[in-house]
Amino acid sequence: MDLAAVVTGPADTGPTLLPQLYPTPVAALLQRAHNRLLTGGWCSGVLAGAEGTRCMLGAVRAEAGGDRGLEADAASVLLDAIRRQFGDDVDSVPSFNDAHGTGRIPIRMADQASRLADARDL
Repeated sequence: MDLAAVVTGPADTGPTLLPQLYPTPVAALLQRAHNRLLTGGWCSGVLAGAEGTRCMLGAVRAEAGGDRGLEADAASVLLDAIRRQFGDDVDSVPSFNDAHGTGRIPIRMADQASRLADARDL
């Protein structure tokens, strides 16, 4: 029996990307960065690690596509979201990212930052 004749459906093309939910540029960028962290993996200590992993800022930079202004706006909202939850003593997005042993909290904060940017209509 030929399984190709029996099995139907889309070919496995890798992780499924989330639809873009936010219409504003900063919120959409942060959502894409969150999705990149979920699908490509998280790392610390470097912007981009082995096998496509990224830190929080590395994911933002990769998704900004070279638009440094958009990248800076997204990083600012990301830091604000972090400080809202963890306090004003957080120095930077990279220091917050690198303070964690797993990506669970940094990835969650990227999602929360996209929601904050959307609420601010950014």
